[in-house]
Amino acid sequence: MVIATKIMTAQQRKLALLGTLGLALGGAAVAHAAAPRQPATRTTTKATATKAPAIKAATTKAPTTKVAPTTKVAPNSASSLRLPENPKIYGSPLPQIVKATAIVNGEVITQTDIDQRIALLAIASGQAVPDAEVERLRQQVLRNLIDETLQIQAAKAEEILVKPADIDRTVARVAGNVKQTPDQMAGYLTANGSSIRTIRRQIEGEIAWRRLQSAKIESGVSVGDDEVKAVIDKLEAAKGSDEFRIGEIFLSATPVNRDEVLGNATKIIAALQKGASFAGYARQYSEASTSAVGGDLGWVRPEQLPEAIGTVVRQMATNSLSAPIAVPGGFSVVALLDKRKVLTADPRAAVLNLKQVSIKVPAGMALPAANAMVARFAAAAQSLGGCGGAEKLAADFKGEVVQSDEVALKELPAALQDMMLPMQVGQATRPFGSIEDGVRVLVMCGRDEPSSTAPTFDQVYSQLNEERINTRARRYLRDLRRDAVIDFR
Repeated sequence: MVIATKIMTAQQRKLALLGTLGLALGGAAVAHAAAPRQPATRTTTKATATKAPAIKAATTKAPTTKVAPTTKVAPNSASSLRLPENPKIYGSPLPQIVKATAIVNGEVITQTDIDQRIALLAIASGQAVPDAEVERLRQQVLRNLIDETLQIQAAKAEEILVKPADIDRTVARVAGNVKQTPDQMAGYLTANGSSIRTIRRQIEGEIAWRRLQSAKIESGVSVGDDEVKAVIDKLEAAKGSDEFRIGEIFLSATPVNRDEVLGNATKIIAALQKGASFAGYARQYSEASTSAVGGDLGWVRPEQLPEAIGTVVRQMATNSLSAPIAVPGGFSVVALLDKRKVLTADPRAAVLNLKQVSIKVPAGMALPAANAMVARFAAAAQSLGGCGGAEKLAADFKGEVVQSDEVALKELPAALQDMMLPMQVGQATRPFGSIEDGVRVLVMCGRDEPSSTAPTFDQVYSQLNEERINTRARRYLRDLRRDAVIDFR
């Protein structure tokens, strides 16, 4: 039996949203969790004897190391450096172009493209990529860039063009999410080894692929009313059973490379436990169709999952991470993001309006006296007389009041959730905190209970429609890979 280990939640990073661009764009729809797992399709390559085309202007030239001699006519901005007139240059000259790593149907992917995309992942994860994983990550990023290039090329072949203004709007939205201007974000990316060009390319690929699906696939997908009704009937029959929100990273494996892939999965888990972004790693490593949305499978029941995953999920705690799970075609790493009962209101989804009353124990007060003060504070809180008494309670103990509305109960610490589940409006929690840092209580001023309504006909229809679009999109991308002419350098 696989034992789940607790995920360490990382602090929000300055540019964490960059690692989930698919979500910023709307992303690809989540694939149906019940779909059978297939091994990842390998890229079919055709060797080309033709000479590599010239690198496009988008590829950056390396700067020359030659220093121009200073002029005698007028003061020079470099004069303060007192540089020699004819300096001797050491070391090898920098390359004038960045060599291609792959040429996809005539379009170049350079090592610079790969390195800058890796740097973008490091920014999103909030930590540097370990040296031992760089080469493996390069191979994964190269595969992603090949797919991205094929998607953009296929869209252009159908006369679907992504205008610079479309990309500009998304760049501005992503920059705004991290409280920066596009220029500030560009500078930040450059300073950390990436570039605004790599993020623009990723945005272009996702917009192009979404529009191509809309033009080529969606019109051919149909969902019958009887199919929608069958899903709703199943939900009603399953009312009250457990339902889980799952994140997954799937790594394909064969009998030949099984041990190597298992080792890679273990390394990914170690990075996630140190605070790396699950969504960021899923986008770069996962070979499932859900990689575009950070590995999010959405809400599923265990019986909808492969048996091995369903068995593990039933025993996992919320916000925990599984060990590698052997599934047909490879290994899965699963994160349990949340759980609930089907068609049953989750009391922990309640939204609260709170007042927090906090007091400080005077420095140097003896422990018995401090404990007595906290006991008086606890007794006064229990006889508060409603939310309106919070200010008087604070005044009596020289404390302060902070009001906070629209607080999700499930986002509070677990110990407070358990304490507040049975509480009514106007009641206060028992004191919590510490003598050293201060003691506080939460007063419940309002509570909006979650609804337990079943999904509507239109909601179920949309979900089934998206699932079928995703299935056809995966087949379409598989065909693009098979027909591609890819020259690896």
